[in-house]
Amino acid sequence: MLDIKYIRAELDAVRKGAEDKGFSVDLDRLIALDDQRKVLLTEQEQLRHDQKNAGKEIATLQGDDKQQAIQRMAQVSDRIKTLGDELREVVDELEKIQSGIPMPAAPEVPLGPDDSGNVELRVVGTIPEFGFEPKDHVELAQDLDIVDFPRASKLAGSQTYILKGAGALLELAVLRFALDHVVDRGFIPMMVPTMVKYEPLYGTAYFPGGEEQTYEIPRDNLYLTGTSEVPVTAYHSDEILEEDDLPIKYCGWSTCYRREAGAAGRDTRGLYRIHQFNKVEQVIIDKSDVEQSVEHHEFIRNNAEEILQAMEIPYRVVDVCTGDLGMGQVRKFDIEAWMPSRGWGETHSASRFYDYQSRRMNLRYRGKDGKVHYCHTLNNTAIATPRVLIAILENHQREDGSIRIPEVLVPYMGGRTEITQTNASGAR
Repeated sequence: MLDIKYIRAELDAVRKGAEDKGFSVDLDRLIALDDQRKVLLTEQEQLRHDQKNAGKEIATLQGDDKQQAIQRMAQVSDRIKTLGDELREVVDELEKIQSGIPMPAAPEVPLGPDDSGNVELRVVGTIPEFGFEPKDHVELAQDLDIVDFPRASKLAGSQTYILKGAGALLELAVLRFALDHVVDRGFIPMMVPTMVKYEPLYGTAYFPGGEEQTYEIPRDNLYLTGTSEVPVTAYHSDEILEEDDLPIKYCGWSTCYRREAGAAGRDTRGLYRIHQFNKVEQVIIDKSDVEQSVEHHEFIRNNAEEILQAMEIPYRVVDVCTGDLGMGQVRKFDIEAWMPSRGWGETHSASRFYDYQSRRMNLRYRGKDGKVHYCHTLNNTAIATPRVLIAILENHQREDGSIRIPEVLVPYMGGRTEITQTNASGAR
């Protein structure tokens, strides 16, 4: 959420920032409501001041004078109550509009209406050339019997899957390798809830706006999260941290859920776009320092790149344009892995928010000067499965349909260096 003082001071920049991101916001109404809030608040405070002074005066009065003064104060009390009701209505409407105003993108973000305006920054790794007709991950996995789509559909409907045998072991290997990689770089591991209240989703700026993609549990007023970014970032909501403790680096491991509403017929074959998946997420809670936020943004992006490099997966880094940024994102880099059957596929998103999320969740720190500031927040995927398994299976396939295991994953696979027809069951 943007500070109302900032909005008023930088109205044209905020308006342009919203337009660049494709958001429609009524800033004129917001300013009018803020003016009205100030008028109501001033009158309310003055009446309370008068009420306090009148109490002392009434104590000195007698007879009719006292009764008349009491009646006047009763009228003042009624007016204060009315002002309180009016103020709540104004503030509710103001905050509703304010919560829908996006964070302006950083000046260096490319302008564009949607993902067609994203800019490729670099390609890392060598795209494999096969001396045979490569298979896609669905055919590879089904031939090895390490993924079962039909039975998953029988149990849970479309866009579901069951990993089995060496497929299950491979997913666990990837997740554990990524977790170890970021833990070695100072991140504190967390196993977090996948069901959360409305407030963490609002605080991280997924709500309002992301309800259609979110599974709801109405009986318990809970939601299934689409990323552990939500509970991890909100972990310190409504707290005041100490500057000496920042930055705090967390990595959350959780199962994630997305409805993928509107995705019918689009990337729905196989493991690319599914309703349930697992992810290790990097989150940094930082002090209010733009230069340090930029440095840590590079840091978490590099961590993800190192993970893909270690697994020998070609990828490219994309600078996400204004029209493809989320509401709170100042800048975002997508990392897209090479998947021979479909081309580039997004596997990571590295975002920085400055204080946008922290203002919504009241996440603050006390500086060394004693003043309280809102924190900066950043996040990036460390790894998300099973999507990245597409890249592993397809890039490391052999002509006989077996899969070479990247060397860094071999220790996590019980020493297996390949997945073949003879060891695909995963049993020892």
